[in-house]
Order: sequence, then C-alpha cells, then structure tokens
Amino acid sequence: MSAAQSKGIDRRAFVRQLVEAFPQALVVTGLGSSSYDLYAAGDRDENFYLWGAMGGAAAVGLGIAIAQPTRTVIVVTGDGEQLMGIGALATIGSQQPANLNVVVLDNGHFGETGMQRSHTSLGTDLATVAAGCGIGQTVRVDSTDQAGDLFQKIAAAGGPLLATVKVLPDELPRALPPRDGVYVKNRFRAVLGLAPM
Repeated sequence: MSAAQSKGIDRRAFVRQLVEAFPQALVVTGLGSSSYDLYAAGDRDENFYLWGAMGGAAAVGLGIAIAQPTRTVIVVTGDGEQLMGIGALATIGSQQPANLNVVVLDNGHFGETGMQRSHTSLGTDLATVAAGCGIGQTVRVDSTDQAGDLFQKIAAAGGPLLATVKVLPDELPRALPPRDGVYVKNRFRAVLGLAPM
C-alpha cells in the first residue's frame, strides 16, 4: 500500500463508534460494504440494510426521516453508492429534515465492483455537491479525532447533514447481515410500532 493509500480512517471502527454514540438511531445502509460494516458493529432491530438498491440509501433515509421526525435517522453509505443516488441530495435539500444525517464512507473507490477509482478520487467533492443542493450542514472527517465534532452535530439535530468520512480503501472480510428483506422490513416496522406487512 502506498503512502497515499494508507491515509484514512478504519471504516469498521468508525461505524462501531457511530452506532455506540447513537444506540437508538434508525440506521439505513447502502449497498455492500456499509451494510457489512453496520452488521459487524452489531445487528440491531433499528438497522435497515439495503442489499441491492444501489443509489437508494439516502432516498430511503429521507422517507424514514419525514415519517419519523422525532427519531434520529442516519444513512451510512459509500461514495460510489451515493454518487449513483446523487439526485436524492437535491430532494433532501428541498425537504430539509432536521433529523436526517447522511454519512458517506468515502474510500475513493467502487468497492463492490473491483475497487476501480470513483469520482471522489477524481475531483468530485460530495460535500460541495450537497451544499449546492441546499444541505446546510456538511462535514468532512479525515481523522478519528474529528468524529466527536460530527457526533455533536448529529446530536444537535440541526440537519439535514452530509458527512464525508475519508476511510481506508481496504477490502475487509464480509460480515453478512440478514438477506431476508421481508424479515428486515418487518422487524424495522416493529421498532416503529407498526404492524408487519
């Protein structure tokens, strides 16, 4: 690994720290590694794993945030997945849900398709894009000692917020969450006091 590649945060440790800081938060994950990271931090009924809906995590998180305005909602996704769903940022900016936080684990690569460089390693700044879409709070986390500042902003519920967390481009062992979408959906609905569907 080159010196440039060795810069970044341990994604699994960061996600574990995030969940520990917000144990009651409703957490939506994007395709692939973000779901593995959340599951590795500990499976919870409040976790909503998206298996194959690439680009959908922020949009799903927005819907949940609007439907559950008193709950903290955190979307944990990757840079490739968020680039696929970039239009959701404009809708988040227009809706302005104070309880929605989009945390992009940015390794500068498309991890699920072979670690090709993503647009974020080629000049696209998702925080700047989010600000242009009307998301008033953007945060960049380059080191673990900056995590506390991000967590304070999430706790203040002054969102919407988008954070880009610069993580190492590691290919970590997969920690596979439940693949039964109906099961994941119904246990998440139960946490919200809703009947199964």
